[in-house]
Amino acid sequence: MNVLIVGSGGREHAIAYCVAKSHKADKIYCTPGNAGIAEYAQCEPIGAMEFDKIVAFAKEKDIDLVIVGMDDPLVGGLVDELEAAGIRTFGPRKNAAILEGSKAFSKDLMKKYHIPTAAYENFDDPDKAIQYLKTEAKFPIVLKADGLALGKGVLICNTLEEAEEGVKTIMLDKKFGASGNTMVIEEFMTGREVSVLSFVDGNIVKTMTSAQDHKRAGDGDTGLNTGGMGTFSPSPFYTEEVDAFCQKYIFQPTVDAMKAEGRPFKGVIFFGLMLTEEGPKVLEYNARFGDPEAQVVLPRMKNDIIDVAEACIDGTLDQIDLQFEDNAAVCVVLASEGYPVSYEKGLPITGLDEFKKHEGYYCFHAGTKEADGQIVTNGGRVLGITAKGKDLKEARANAYAATEWVQFDNKYMRHDIGKAIDEA
Repeated sequence: MNVLIVGSGGREHAIAYCVAKSHKADKIYCTPGNAGIAEYAQCEPIGAMEFDKIVAFAKEKDIDLVIVGMDDPLVGGLVDELEAAGIRTFGPRKNAAILEGSKAFSKDLMKKYHIPTAAYENFDDPDKAIQYLKTEAKFPIVLKADGLALGKGVLICNTLEEAEEGVKTIMLDKKFGASGNTMVIEEFMTGREVSVLSFVDGNIVKTMTSAQDHKRAGDGDTGLNTGGMGTFSPSPFYTEEVDAFCQKYIFQPTVDAMKAEGRPFKGVIFFGLMLTEEGPKVLEYNARFGDPEAQVVLPRMKNDIIDVAEACIDGTLDQIDLQFEDNAAVCVVLASEGYPVSYEKGLPITGLDEFKKHEGYYCFHAGTKEADGQIVTNGGRVLGITAKGKDLKEARANAYAATEWVQFDNKYMRHDIGKAIDEA
């Protein structure tokens, strides 16, 4: 088969790694790709939102399967355009990707179908939002831009003053663009966060192994929110009891709800959960593999990713016995100093060849490119260093050891990824 992957980050590199392992994959392409993905795939400089060019390229190369990694093209309807051209595509159509594309839609869906989540109100008028904050809100409180905001459109406000400033940031200053035309005000939940990725074929859901992300830029969960500074899998807090509850009251009901709404979901649903004292609740949905969660979950998957993707497209996921290795993985993101605000690009990276010498170690490229025959930094998050181990402690030690193999001038990382493992 000829396979095309759409995206350019560490998540797409992890997908490409899995596709390359498949006995079904003959030729792999990626648009636009990055320097690491180029090891497995022919990368073409076509942007993820250039739908016409992607469709034309897929036709030209006789692509048998497209895997869309990124949220923007999914929410924008790339799957619909590829399917209209007769090209099999793994990922939700536009009317299902709204599950991630609109926080207001997903909150209303959960309310209607009694899926556990935080109490909330939606606002498209900033004055009404501020009135609500003054009269009814309990602090701390959470403000969320309705649309996509690269994982950064969420503000936690401890006081009314902070919340009023937050309304201004999201709805008036439009810091997150049109994503802030509507805003969700949500109760602040406390507990452990857990991410559960799942394959969905429109009718049933099969969950992958759990993971936990670290969003803040600095050690001890300090600093600004980022796209993710590291992750580990599985989460020791995601117990069999928690799983049983989520399967019954969250995972399958979400798939059933989307089907009932005439928006059957095929692809990956990422369930962002909060394990509260009252039980698990949904923090957010994503309509694709998480990044960097994919970098710890996919290397542990035993199945052929193409088999699973095709089963989701064909509605035959019930025939797949989804299996994961009985081990653990930790990913530490190597970022550019100054991320997520401002940072230098174009710095040479050394030590990448070391990973080929070691089993169970991976270096997934997030923001890299090739320049004059050398791989250089090309983003805020540069590399995801992933390592396996028999348990989380060993995987964590392995991952941090492997971060020393790679050097570039403004290399920055958190030193406490997976520290919560010690408390489990």
